[in-house]
Amino acid sequence: MLPSNATYRVSINAHPGSGELVPMFSGQERTDPNHRVGPKILDYYLVHYVVSGQGVFHCRGTDYPVSAGDFFFIFPDELIAYQSDELSPMFYRWIGFKGMEAAGLLHRLGISAAAPVVSHPRQRRMSALFYQMEKTLYGGTVADDMRAGGLLRTIFAQWMDQAHAEGQSSTAAESQMERQIGQAIRLFTLQYEQKISIDSLAHTLGYDRTHFSKMFKHYTGLSPQNYLLNVRMEAAKQLLQKPIAIEQVAAAVGFADPLYFSKQFKKWSGQTPSGYRREKRPTL
Repeated sequence: MLPSNATYRVSINAHPGSGELVPMFSGQERTDPNHRVGPKILDYYLVHYVVSGQGVFHCRGTDYPVSAGDFFFIFPDELIAYQSDELSPMFYRWIGFKGMEAAGLLHRLGISAAAPVVSHPRQRRMSALFYQMEKTLYGGTVADDMRAGGLLRTIFAQWMDQAHAEGQSSTAAESQMERQIGQAIRLFTLQYEQKISIDSLAHTLGYDRTHFSKMFKHYTGLSPQNYLLNVRMEAAKQLLQKPIAIEQVAAAVGFADPLYFSKQFKKWSGQTPSGYRREKRPTL
């Protein structure tokens, strides 16, 4: 059972998967007046739900006032900070997550580092889902990872329903650039094993590489190269847990040179492919 009456607590996913949408941890905090976090940069997604109180979220040179019912999203590789109000400090819940599908889902919701704050009218429902996430991860079993993944998808579905209800879904009214960023994301997700040239992709969509890369990062929080690398590395992590030669894993995720793949995997994960495999499948 979760500790009660705690001003700060967090539950860690003890058995995180490597799939499309993976919750990493969840928690809550009743902050002190003027409580401040940052400036800092994360390498994963983090969403806060403000249950009560108010404060300010800072991202890309903009201050966003936030209060009860608001969500503020932190994207990887973005410099951010947030602070509670002096008279009405925030009580918030949070979920940290990752996954190949995360950027694409947030894009479809119209949520980006340039538009990181959204609201939801069903405050009790959303607060309960965030609490349930924390409670589920507290269990610490492999099954709890699967349950938490389902909860995270339920939360995304709530945001999607709200976006449709407000007519803000990117599928209903998105700019040409947004549609083309979506096409690039689908290409990366579905054909990551192919040789993909960012230059050629940009020109196919009618842009030079510099402009395309700038717009892609604006909408997803990542450069095209880093987004594609994340997709490939997440796929490699899954394949490394199977009895497949590392050379075959490299080829299956778009690397013709196994040595270069190994260097990129270590740079990305902090482990060599062989080391990661031994950790996940010690009998291989």
